[in-house]
Amino acid sequence: MIEEEFVKELLKKKKRADGRKFDEFRKIQIKEAPIEKAEGSALVKLGNTWVAAGIKLNVGTPFPDTPDQGILIVNAEFSPIASPEFEPGPPTEDAIELARVVDRCLREGKAIDLSKLVLKEGEKVWCVFVDIHILNHDGNLLDAAALASMLALKNTRMPKLDEEFNVIRGEYEGKLQVEHVPLLVSICKFGNDYLIDPTYLEEKVIDGKLTFGIREDEKICAIQKQGKAVFDFDEIEKIIDLAILKSKELRKFYGN
Repeated sequence: MIEEEFVKELLKKKKRADGRKFDEFRKIQIKEAPIEKAEGSALVKLGNTWVAAGIKLNVGTPFPDTPDQGILIVNAEFSPIASPEFEPGPPTEDAIELARVVDRCLREGKAIDLSKLVLKEGEKVWCVFVDIHILNHDGNLLDAAALASMLALKNTRMPKLDEEFNVIRGEYEGKLQVEHVPLLVSICKFGNDYLIDPTYLEEKVIDGKLTFGIREDEKICAIQKQGKAVFDFDEIEKIIDLAILKSKELRKFYGN
């Protein structure tokens, strides 16, 4: 495509089509709790990438191998209105991958303490469903999805329960306790250069991408590699330092 070649030639000259520096995010806008009927929700605009996340809480039965823990499930929906590449139907490989990476980030980053979601050990626990919706795709869906998910968890209200652990919809008591704030930061490789927050067209021409889940204490809780690029040890050290630095910028939108 002509646009892809144009973007590639600019990157070779160490320039970006939107004028940003290689280590610069696009404009980030957030809106917390835009979905009234959800227990928690958030909308993140990362340039022209729009991602919404909604939280739903139900009471269910714990998994047999973890009777002392609640349940966390992340799903992602790629709406056809978000991109010509998205089609209606069952989740695609890309949607499944995004959901799994965000799930790993939240779970391994201990965003919420699943042991605190137990109502009656082995019988009744809270089930936390994180539903991610891609509203407009212009690149860097992982970073936007993780930020939206964390913001949604931050404002999640706990529904009231009756004596038999039935949810009383529309009535709440307290908020879901968030323990840590893991966020995803993607670092792209193009030749010998690294850039963050790629646009849709930039994602088409980069050599590869490493995405890191990083907590507020700088612990790395998830890593995902995409593309054919090869990264040596020295490169990975530099990329991790850059990812940690940029995670601090993203975390400002969470509030700490």
